[in-house]
Amino acid sequence: MSHKHSATLLICCPDRKGLVATIANFLLSYNANILHADQHQDADGGLFLMRVEWALDGFTLPIADFAAAFEPIARENRMEWKMALSENKPKIAIFVSKYEHCLIDLLHRWRIGELHCEIPLIISNHEDCRRIAEFNGIPFHVVPVTRHNKAELEQQQFALLEQHGVDLIILARYMQVLSEEFVQRYPNRVINIHHSFLPAFDGAKPYHRAHARGVKLIGATSHYVTEQLDEGPIIEQEVTRISHRDDVDDLIQKGRDLERMVLSRAVRWHLDNRILSYNNKTVIFD
Repeated sequence: MSHKHSATLLICCPDRKGLVATIANFLLSYNANILHADQHQDADGGLFLMRVEWALDGFTLPIADFAAAFEPIARENRMEWKMALSENKPKIAIFVSKYEHCLIDLLHRWRIGELHCEIPLIISNHEDCRRIAEFNGIPFHVVPVTRHNKAELEQQQFALLEQHGVDLIILARYMQVLSEEFVQRYPNRVINIHHSFLPAFDGAKPYHRAHARGVKLIGATSHYVTEQLDEGPIIEQEVTRISHRDDVDDLIQKGRDLERMVLSRAVRWHLDNRILSYNNKTVIFD
């Protein structure tokens, strides 16, 4: 878990010598106590990626002035960067259809404090999960989106998301393809769980297709959503072994456990500012 009163900086820029020292010296010049630092060099892309977290107790640079102070370094090194405070709780909207297992798991982890966030609303295109939302005291909105009315009803969804100041959207087995407009509004802020080990069996009915193909492993994949269906940057994956004795229902049952674990990990890492997405892939910092 992150320090209770800390800040985290995520950086991506062209690789060059001295970047770690430059960033560390900048922070130390304001009396920062660095709690954790991790970096990665992508040799193929010539990129440097870093996550650094430091305690705000004793840090002499006011957070309101951080961007202005850091900008000369960022500009000189062509950095893309963002800074987040551990005390801030991002607001999450969960989208769900009829399958409830991922929703229940996320809400449980939220209630016990494992997910550092607020959940001001749940949006669905069906009524099935209303009782779960009400049990947890979260407003439940049914927006009956179909492929025929998507453009119109997504406007209702946008209004709800803006009304509640949502920072992150979780598709917890939401069985609708988001429009290009939707994805462009929330770049790297929509996390989906797909019930296969991508890139295998993307799209609809992956368990049925895996069974028909006779695979010996099935999996689940969490990824950021992009305009290309099931092709966004992969955050986490997990697999389990199956056999010829398993029918489609067995695959679905075994897959549910994978889906819950993989989605919750992705959400937690995003909330902890451990993910850096670039070139349609991700680095997950320790």
